[in-house]
Amino acid sequence: MAKAKKLPSGSWRCLVYDYTDDSGKRIYKSFTSDDTGPSGKRKAELMAAEYAASKAASHKQALPTFGDGLAEYIKEREPILSPATIREYKNSQKNYDDIKDIPIQEITQRQIQDHINRFAVNHSPKSVRNNHGIITAVLKKYRPDFALNTVLPQKLKPDLYIPSDSDIKAILETAKGTEMELPILLAAFGPMRRGEICALHSENIEGNRVHVCRNMVMDSNKKFIIKQPKSYAGNRFIDYPDFVAEKFKGITGNITTLNPTMITSRFNHILIHARVPHFRFHDLRHYCASIMHAIGIPDAYIMERGGWGNDSTLKAVYRHALDEKSKEMSNKTNEYFSNMQHEMQHEKEKVQ
Repeated sequence: MAKAKKLPSGSWRCLVYDYTDDSGKRIYKSFTSDDTGPSGKRKAELMAAEYAASKAASHKQALPTFGDGLAEYIKEREPILSPATIREYKNSQKNYDDIKDIPIQEITQRQIQDHINRFAVNHSPKSVRNNHGIITAVLKKYRPDFALNTVLPQKLKPDLYIPSDSDIKAILETAKGTEMELPILLAAFGPMRRGEICALHSENIEGNRVHVCRNMVMDSNKKFIIKQPKSYAGNRFIDYPDFVAEKFKGITGNITTLNPTMITSRFNHILIHARVPHFRFHDLRHYCASIMHAIGIPDAYIMERGGWGNDSTLKAVYRHALDEKSKEMSNKTNEYFSNMQHEMQHEKEKVQ
């Protein structure tokens, strides 16, 4: 608290720092009391204290809160990010209710760690890391020098399901003649994503070749819209085998009237009727990737056909699928050699 000083005139004056001008000079606001007694000193100091408190409160109110910063972060990215991504960002805003009212300039590492600890109680490690990633992005904009060292849960190895040949045969037999047959064929032998299948138009097909250049996603208003592919690599050409091409020849307009949500729902019913273990429609892409790898297709061509932008994505997300198929091929190889060894032993016994 600033202390008042007595002037030569007998009055009391108390100075409070106000601001620093463009030249770097500190400017002070003066509070004076003409009462020359002790009460005048207290009056000058009280006026100064009230001004300082009011200024501090006003300054704190003007500081953007984390909630303000998050809203601005999302707004700035609306023109460039996928509508689906923006929808996810907006839906996630409620996850920060415990820190949304804290001014960004005053938020501490302890508060962030407490927030992450609470969020981790009922969310997966991946969700926790995504949550923290947004916090990092917002703080980087307003406090670029604030280095976070939050302790995050360890990543879990993705538990991916790899449909087998028998799984694919069973669901294709069940879906035969239905509106789901073509989407399953396009995903399992493409591999195309749900949104890409739903956005596919006959004008993007020539013979057996499909140009994947559109994607159906849900925007922040929960409406399905057509946009560019998920990534640059997503814009690609896929040459399908004849038995798949026969299914879309003659179709004009959209290849299917289904949207991604409808595909998921109908696919779940097909799995039940086909008596196949439950797995996601997206896992049909795992099947395609694993088969391509098993027959010796280089990763670069698997990435190109599947629309993966880099091999780190392929290895991180699909390595399990590829490894499982490799084990199957390895077992078949060993079985062949074992049979050959048995035959050699049998021939040797005959000679003896």
